[in-house]
Amino acid sequence: MQQWYVVHTQARQEARAELNLRRQGFEAWLPLFRVARRHARRIDHVMAPLFPRYLFVHLDLSVQPWRAINGTFGVVRLLCNRDIPLLVPEGLVEEIMQRCDESGTVVLSPRGLAVGDSVKVATGPFADLAGLFQTMSRRDRVVLLIKLLGREVRATVAFRDLAA
Repeated sequence: MQQWYVVHTQARQEARAELNLRRQGFEAWLPLFRVARRHARRIDHVMAPLFPRYLFVHLDLSVQPWRAINGTFGVVRLLCNRDIPLLVPEGLVEEIMQRCDESGTVVLSPRGLAVGDSVKVATGPFADLAGLFQTMSRRDRVVLLIKLLGREVRATVAFRDLAA
């Protein structure tokens, strides 16, 4: 019976490991999400692994030669406990897959927030300002569109700074 297992990858080699596992005939899945990244005074939206240095592989241990995974370029090892691969809790991968949009990107919306929802900042430098939710950023931060000085400005604030 096929089940999901976790593969530990080399740093920033998740996509390479997924590609090489697929070439070997394994069903591999690397969940990605869109993240706002600031570079050269611009905010770019890039795809990043939901779990850095980890991906999932769906296989049947009794049929497929799972030890070949450990020799795959980009892979450190299949997570094991005393030489027995560790199972992902049942339903976890399927739940993450259900949060994907049509492009296969995992959509992270804290507390049911959707793009365009109105939120209010409670604390921090933007306290008492209202804004529109744009996206979830890394490390529990959100990107908001706030009216400031007569124009709309993108601002990244800590999720905990939003009003309940």
